[in-house]
Amino acid sequence: MPPAEAGMVMPVIREIKVKWPCAQAVALLVTAVSLSACDKAEQQQAAPPAPPAVTVAKVASTEITPSSTFTGRIEAVDKVDLRARVQGFIEKRLFEEGADVKEGDLLFTLDKAPFEAEIDRINADIAGAEAALQVATLSYQRQATLVKKEVAAVAVLDQVTAKQLEAKAQLQSQQAALEKAKLDLGYTDIRSPMAGRIGKATYSVGDLVGPESGTLATVVSQDPIYVTFPVSQRDLLAVRKQAEAEGTDARAVRVKVRLADGSIYDQAGSINFVDVTVSTTTDTVAIRAQLPNPKRLLIDGQLVTAVVEAAKPKTALVIPTPALQIDQTGRFVLVVGADNKVEVRRIEIDRGYEGNLVVTKGLKEGERVITIGAQKVRPQQVVEPTEVSAEAPAS
Repeated sequence: MPPAEAGMVMPVIREIKVKWPCAQAVALLVTAVSLSACDKAEQQQAAPPAPPAVTVAKVASTEITPSSTFTGRIEAVDKVDLRARVQGFIEKRLFEEGADVKEGDLLFTLDKAPFEAEIDRINADIAGAEAALQVATLSYQRQATLVKKEVAAVAVLDQVTAKQLEAKAQLQSQQAALEKAKLDLGYTDIRSPMAGRIGKATYSVGDLVGPESGTLATVVSQDPIYVTFPVSQRDLLAVRKQAEAEGTDARAVRVKVRLADGSIYDQAGSINFVDVTVSTTTDTVAIRAQLPNPKRLLIDGQLVTAVVEAAKPKTALVIPTPALQIDQTGRFVLVVGADNKVEVRRIEIDRGYEGNLVVTKGLKEGERVITIGAQKVRPQQVVEPTEVSAEAPAS
């Protein structure tokens, strides 16, 4: 190779020798970075996941008042339909519809003139009957004297005696008619037979009414008042058995009323009647309780919820309602133990109470049950619990 060409090739070779170590270094660097990333990924995959977070509440022991609810209806203690006992035209209406009335208050008056005229006529008939009786008596006395003297026949005395008795009977009949006429006159004043509240008047002033006219108005007593509700035979037997076991009176309960807006009426009552027959259609027994109604808040016919409470509170274990789980086997809760491991616990409950559930079997006071997050844990899994109060369950 000519010297000139050799001189041209050598710089190229040198350049290649200089660049090769740099490329090798870059390759080694890339390899090192890749290996480091793999190591980190392996480390991340090997690290255990954090325990799932759950919310728990302790099983609490508290005093509760057991209660049961029933659909009930308000009934007035007394309710009277006012009717006309005699026929006549309504002369006055002396009440305001919907107002309170007292016993004996005058409510309607009928036209009295025909009845007063009838009394006058009967009085005249009585006067005539008295005169006829006086004549018959004198005739009897005269004939009796003559018979004693054997001047008149006994047959004549018998005739005048019969006339005297007839005159007495006629007088008594007229006196009885007078009493009835006075009663009819008294019936023209229609009064309230009791204290209460009067409803709408069916007839107006000037209408002709009588015994066949139906109800003129209705008076309903207000205080006290009844609430009546049906109780199934099963529930009634359970209450009686429990009362017998505890040695208490099955009627020793308080009855409250929940109104249509969900509020509880501020007066409590007590049971005063248990029906003596069972409904053949519903297999229930009608129970009636009496409650004070001083503010006239409860109205006859009103639909309410009757809340029957035990007279004395009792101690019970409660858990928040969200803690309850149900599967094909039955009811259970997830309990978090001292080592924060989850355990399935089968339980029995009695009833709901103020947002909680009353537990009768399966739990002890102080144990922790999961209320939120149960769907993301499994038995024997370690969890990270956050505790809330059982009296204020998380929703």
